[in-house]
Amino acid sequence: MRAVLQRVSHASVTVDEDCIGAISQGLLILLGAGEGDEPSDLTYILEKTLNLRIFPDDDGKMNLSLLDIGGELLVVSQFTLYGDARKGRRPGFTKALEPVAAERMVDEFVAQARQRGVQVASGKFGATMKVELLNHGPVTILLDSTKAF
Repeated sequence: MRAVLQRVSHASVTVDEDCIGAISQGLLILLGAGEGDEPSDLTYILEKTLNLRIFPDDDGKMNLSLLDIGGELLVVSQFTLYGDARKGRRPGFTKALEPVAAERMVDEFVAQARQRGVQVASGKFGATMKVELLNHGPVTILLDSTKAF
């Protein structure tokens, strides 16, 4: 799995002019599932997302996690995280997990985050979405369950 985490003051996702998910302080996560992803990949990304210390403490240092601050999570599926643009001018997406399995993984990610007590909003899998955010920092972190980066 791959993820782009953005620390936000607020974020929302809209489909067909309807806001379907919104959060205040927390993380916007663009989440993609790739070929061969297993439950352990999901667990790795979830644990990193919830426990990564990227929120400021009282001294302004990044020492607090999403769980520490009681932050919210906006999960937006994004297969394009597996886009390969190394050759030619049009990215290929052959490394992205097929849609039915990918949707199950994203849904499971959301369910497990909620089980951990996190307030979670999400986009709509497969829809054309408009994502709006106010990145706080800015802080943007890339995660890959194979630890490619």
